[in-house]
Amino acid sequence: MTDHKAHLTINGTVLYRWLLTERRRLAQRLVRQFGREIPAYQRLPDSELINISRATETNLQVFAQSLRDRTSPDLADLAGPITTSAAQRAGEGFPLDAVMAAYSTGMLETWRAMVTDARPEDFADVLACTELVLGYIQRACTAVAAAYLEERRRMDSDEQHRRYTLFSALVRGEPPEGPAARAGIQLPERYLVLSLTFEQHTDERVAGVGAAMAAQRKVYRATEVLRRSAGDGVLSLLDPTGGTVLLPVTGTDWSALVAEVGAATGVPVRAAGVLAEPAQVAPATQQTAEMLELVVALGRPPGLYQLADVLLEYQLTRPSAARDELGRLLAPLEQHPDLLSTVETYLRLGLDRRRTAATLHLHPNTIDYRVRRAVALTGLDPADPQQLQQIGAALVIRRLGQRARAARR
Repeated sequence: MTDHKAHLTINGTVLYRWLLTERRRLAQRLVRQFGREIPAYQRLPDSELINISRATETNLQVFAQSLRDRTSPDLADLAGPITTSAAQRAGEGFPLDAVMAAYSTGMLETWRAMVTDARPEDFADVLACTELVLGYIQRACTAVAAAYLEERRRMDSDEQHRRYTLFSALVRGEPPEGPAARAGIQLPERYLVLSLTFEQHTDERVAGVGAAMAAQRKVYRATEVLRRSAGDGVLSLLDPTGGTVLLPVTGTDWSALVAEVGAATGVPVRAAGVLAEPAQVAPATQQTAEMLELVVALGRPPGLYQLADVLLEYQLTRPSAARDELGRLLAPLEQHPDLLSTVETYLRLGLDRRRTAATLHLHPNTIDYRVRRAVALTGLDPADPQQLQQIGAALVIRRLGQRARAARR
């Protein structure tokens, strides 16, 4: 190793230029090593390892600049992607010791790659390189640990407890002014009250610590998207299955926001939303929960739903003698599940016998036969517009009844 134009070199190649050129391949190799040697990384899915590879590449780029300048980086140089990544790991429940182990392992392997061709006469330059590596580890680990612990402090702070107290007061219908003042939050004129449901991520389906981390990662990322969009005024209570969010009404595109939550969490997200003044948040929360239950029971695709999107179905399913009577219209089909599923698919596909046949893998004539049998048993003919509405309403009521019974088990 020789000194050339104030830069460290290996066999004539300027180290910092080499590192800039090789940083992507080196980052990928380092992350594979993390997965082999650090237990917490072994539980991460490939998608997360890709994200960590990008963060590692950023670290190598900053270290390359340290080599160029022959000095340890300032803390300002480490702010941004590096500290943001550390905060994200904290929010997702990733252990701090694993994060720190990755930094020491990564820099050790980087040092080995840089000095592998050194000769005895390169001792002075190897020593200088080693000092820069140690200086980078010290500065980077300090910045990373600070960002990690600050995020954990933020999540567990008294401020969060005061925000939760305000959230609880709003959804319970209690006077919110006192809790809002203690939380330092000015109540908006209106909230968008959201009930959300998250489907299970594939990483949650494997039992163990990895599944728990995947669940926490999903909740954290959803919360971060909402916070970035609506600011500190957003109040939420989320778990891996969903929850309730109160968003101050601004000019936000709410449908796009729900889509962004889905993209960030990597799972389908369904949401029901109602606008409400602070004093009306409690009934709005109940209403959105009922709307969301209806959206799920109807098999609607992911996205944001408002009352207008399920208006008829919502009204039909409110408790009443008429609802119970509607629910009994299809009782004759309970002993004939093939007929019931055929009628349901037939209505969902707009009375198209060929599409229904293709969906159920049956001949169109079989569909005709089953529909005629259902008409004979119930006295309800889908070809009659009035009776078609009754059949559709009865199917909705049956679906909700089945979900309610399943929930009680």
